Amino acid sequence: MRSHLLNDTTAEQYRRSVTEGVERVAAKIAATERPFTGVTVDALAPRIDGIDLDQPLYDTTAVLDELEEVYFRDAIYFHHPRYLAHLNCPVVIPAVLGEAVLSAVNSSLDTWDQSAGGTLIERKLIDWTTARIGLGPAADGVFTSGGTQSNLQALLLAREEAKPGRDGLEGPASLARLRIFASEVSHFSVKKSAKLLGLGEDAVVSVPVDTDKRMQTLALARELERCVTAGLIPMAVVATAGTTDFGSIDPLPEIAELCERYGTWMHVDAAYGCGLLASVRHRDRIDGIERADSVTVDYHKSFFQPVSSSAVLVRDAATLRHATYHAEYLNPRRMVQERIPNQVDKSLQTTRRFDALKLWMTLRTMGADGIGRLFDEVCDLAAEGWRLLAADPRFDVVVEPSLSTLVFRCIPAAVTDPAEIDRANLYARKALFASGDAVVAGTKVGARQYLKFTLLNPETTTDDIAAVLDLIAGHAEQYLGESLDRAS
Repeated sequence: MRSHLLNDTTAEQYRRSVTEGVERVAAKIAATERPFTGVTVDALAPRIDGIDLDQPLYDTTAVLDELEEVYFRDAIYFHHPRYLAHLNCPVVIPAVLGEAVLSAVNSSLDTWDQSAGGTLIERKLIDWTTARIGLGPAADGVFTSGGTQSNLQALLLAREEAKPGRDGLEGPASLARLRIFASEVSHFSVKKSAKLLGLGEDAVVSVPVDTDKRMQTLALARELERCVTAGLIPMAVVATAGTTDFGSIDPLPEIAELCERYGTWMHVDAAYGCGLLASVRHRDRIDGIERADSVTVDYHKSFFQPVSSSAVLVRDAATLRHATYHAEYLNPRRMVQERIPNQVDKSLQTTRRFDALKLWMTLRTMGADGIGRLFDEVCDLAAEGWRLLAADPRFDVVVEPSLSTLVFRCIPAAVTDPAEIDRANLYARKALFASGDAVVAGTKVGARQYLKFTLLNPETTTDDIAAVLDLIAGHAEQYLGESLDRAS
């Protein structure tokens, strides 16, 4: 089956196959009328289970035909203006072109002798991002698989930096003294990272938020002081620039002041809010990020890049040594003296895709302002959506958005039981998903069920938002009507 290997003798076959695949996808995107077909697991699973992977089709066209049945037809299409659920963005064409290039060439970004120019392009993009943040001339970083990995690596560095000069902080038992501070609405990966890093179950201190879902700095100061008084070590504060549920941005300058006062590593999880780094009009919303020791960015959230495209950035390049291991077959120590740039020296991963190329293609085609304007559009759209919700007596909206997220719930006029309202909102979300007319997310605020719009598509309009709100209200009323019928 050498005819399927991509090389000089099969270049024309490669061109034909990829062109056919691209044409299928382009046709599907052009014809998509709803973000989802509403297919159920029970309906789709038998189609896939019935395929015998030991019986190949031996023909790319036949494989694409089959893929139409098991994937294309029922995929969830993020480009559709009524996909409003999670932090999934429509992707820009230059990045998709970059994806095609990097997959075919298949560079591995762990070492120079597997990537050459790819290494330098990634390093240039890291320098560009750290400059946008304002981390200073000693800054560095590396691309990662996503925000969870970036947060893990940042907290690994913070853990290791907490050790030097700390009396008695040696051995596994001493890890129980370390504490991480994050708001009560921070990303779950903070707690997950603490577990992976061998810290105690109570290592993450949850800091209360204000009515805008931003970390309360007075509460943070109180917790930091309590930590020190108890003989514990404040290892890191994780400030969030764009919480997953609310898009809220913690008060970064005030948090930076407290971190300096207590000698604590400041990490900013800007996986969502990093789009403001390119913003033409709203960059000031993340003022203070330049004072961080480390920053997480997800280009695949707010830079309109295909998954995956993320990075962890650090103020001091020397701290990346905590992720460095040398292997004779890969990156022996002598390469450091020879000034050979091996990105594996900075990374938790070894083999790693050239995901940086997608961002490179985007910047070289559109420019940073082009990306920033798109992100500004969705932030402005969220502000308009908030005004719609605030003026609509059918809905309760939680906070005015800092980015592009709206959290709300339907409040039917005839219902006063909070539990029944919860069930009506859960039903509305499921019914909407089953219809395929729109896709929205759900979350909890306190003990109550809420719905969520995550607006990352500049093609979405206020008319789309209003239409989806009407659908939600209709499904909620339908549930309540059926509930009354059952009760009678």
